[in-house]
Amino acid sequence: MSLFLGVDIGTSSSKGVLVDGDGRVLRSATREHAVSRPYPGHVEMDGEIWWAEFVSLAEELTAGRRIVAVGVSGMGPCVLLTDAAGTPLRPAILYGVDTRATAQIETLTRRLGGAEAILARCGSVLSSQAVGPKLAWLAEHEPETFGAARRLFMPASWLAYKLTGAYALDFHSASQCTPLFDTHTLQWYSEWAGPIAPALELPPLAWPGDPAGTTREPIAGIPAGTPVITGTIDAWTEAVSVDAQRPGDLMLMYGTTMFLIATVERPFAEVVTSPAMWGTVGAYPGTRNLAGGMATSGALTAWLRELTGADYPQLLAEAEASGPGARGLLMLPYFAGERTPLMDPDARGIVAGLTLSHTRGDLYRAALEATALGVRHNVEALRAAGAPIRRVVAVGGGTRGGLWTRIVSDVTGLPQVVPAVTIGAAYGAAYLAARTAAPVSIADWNPVAETVEPDPANRAGYDELYGLYRDLYPATRTIAHTLAARQRPRA
Repeated sequence: MSLFLGVDIGTSSSKGVLVDGDGRVLRSATREHAVSRPYPGHVEMDGEIWWAEFVSLAEELTAGRRIVAVGVSGMGPCVLLTDAAGTPLRPAILYGVDTRATAQIETLTRRLGGAEAILARCGSVLSSQAVGPKLAWLAEHEPETFGAARRLFMPASWLAYKLTGAYALDFHSASQCTPLFDTHTLQWYSEWAGPIAPALELPPLAWPGDPAGTTREPIAGIPAGTPVITGTIDAWTEAVSVDAQRPGDLMLMYGTTMFLIATVERPFAEVVTSPAMWGTVGAYPGTRNLAGGMATSGALTAWLRELTGADYPQLLAEAEASGPGARGLLMLPYFAGERTPLMDPDARGIVAGLTLSHTRGDLYRAALEATALGVRHNVEALRAAGAPIRRVVAVGGGTRGGLWTRIVSDVTGLPQVVPAVTIGAAYGAAYLAARTAAPVSIADWNPVAETVEPDPANRAGYDELYGLYRDLYPATRTIAHTLAARQRPRA
């Protein structure tokens, strides 16, 4: 039997799956972890944790089994800097949830000729999601560390490097290294990359499913000589896992953050852009995406769980009982700033309408509805930019239980198909690994299990709530920004 290992390094946990050649999940395991938040807006993680958890997962999953190929995936875009020998110099700076580089975003935008010039070259404007401003922050605030840095890794490329010794990055991840990458030529753009990262040896590029190399020695039950794919960022691996990389597809990833990936249908040479969204190279050759990401979703529900001391089944049952509209509550889910389409790291969470009669179930319902309202805002921005949305595929831990997906369909008016396997990026990584051994189809591996249809009875109420949601942010923005300034560490 051909067996494939897939491992994904996520924000709140690492997941691994052992899959056979027909796509059946034989074993799975999880290792929970926490990010570090040393200052408001700073979100980091020790890269050595990624490797330690990979080894732990592999040892558990491969015990007594022979692995044909290994798939890797991880959150991103992240900034893990190492010296020339591959030794990490500091904890990795995470993706758009880390908002430290706001000043560098403004400075680089001016220096490089303005947002329109960056958008035209790179497919995205500079935002908290971009790698370039975080490198500029390190150069300014940690010059000794930055001066010693020679290599740039993300979780997937770090695992591939540890396994094979190959220093490489995939084209998709590179396309999120704005403004270092030219989305037209699919090459590093030395004119901008050179001044921003003069000492870094930027990695050679490959497609996510391409082999990075083979294991140099037996590791955690994986034989020497086992192929390891290059891998990519988790949201794109999740889109692969649910067959949502065809033109007109929109993937909704219900994870620590809510992520949206729309696959555009224009010729590859024609880059579709929006200043409110991220234009990226796709996971497969010849594909392009418009993507969006909220700064919270599962992170917000986890915060409420910890705050209230209730478990998820209790909270879901109480949120179900609360009913549409959460008994008059409205929440802005910007508890970690907001990514798309606001691009506002200083946005803050708001709960409007609170009374002494509201319960934790009402608050939890309002949080689920807030993320659904944010999805609707992103969908409108995607459509305005020219992304067709004909099929919506839901994936991730938030699909379990059904309430959250029903709320999103009711708020957006969009049906969602839910595949049989929603374990996510680890499964997609295993699939990409399997493709190195034989032709396989993800549609055969992971067929649709159910379709969530919007309830017309809830549409009018949610339309009204959406209008209030869109009004609440501009009405409170000045106050939120003032409070955000007070939360920053003092120099």
